[in-house]
Amino acid sequence: MPITTLIIQSLPVLAQGAVLTVKFAVLSMIFGLAGGIVLALMGISTNRALPRIARVYISLMRGTPLLVQIFVVYYGLPSIGISLEPTPAGVIALSANVAAYLSESMRGAILGIHRGQWLAAYSLGLSRRQTLRYVIAPQALRIAVPSLSNSLISLIKDTSLVSVITVTELLRSAQEIIASTYQPLPLYLAAAAFYWLLCQVLEWLQHWYEKRLALPARH
Repeated sequence: MPITTLIIQSLPVLAQGAVLTVKFAVLSMIFGLAGGIVLALMGISTNRALPRIARVYISLMRGTPLLVQIFVVYYGLPSIGISLEPTPAGVIALSANVAAYLSESMRGAILGIHRGQWLAAYSLGLSRRQTLRYVIAPQALRIAVPSLSNSLISLIKDTSLVSVITVTELLRSAQEIIASTYQPLPLYLAAAAFYWLLCQVLEWLQHWYEKRLALPARH
């Protein structure tokens, strides 16, 4: 079968896998951001125990391979009575992993705001929580966007790892077609092109959002 014909015929299956990849990425982004915010707040807490807990968690997530973490969630948890389907197991593993990276980006951005901003807000009668929400967080977001976006773009590519737990996302879809056609090179290149397009869309959204955040600073 000609390569062009093979790729055209495979596009619907690859597109279906790409949709599942986007689903995984979006869900993992949402839960990862939520977890990252919690970890970042723990990291700057005045309670001595919370920063230590956050550091241990981040160290474990960043110091072990994502593939091992996926295996622990999907194959390891059943040994203690927690059995998960492939899709939720994949989302949990990806979310737990990306949360560690996002939290460090957010914590660094918060700490990058000059101490005078905190003192000025306190002098106006704002509490620590109000200062963080209304004064520090909007400024920290501008600093953190590039780093956060890079982590989320990496997440798109990391979704390929959930293929090892039988999730039929983009890479798995390509592998199933390869198993019946014995044409690995064009199909792997087609899958790579899909990943590249998804990352390009995220990169475009990153640049658009950075410009939008920069608009108020011009006035």
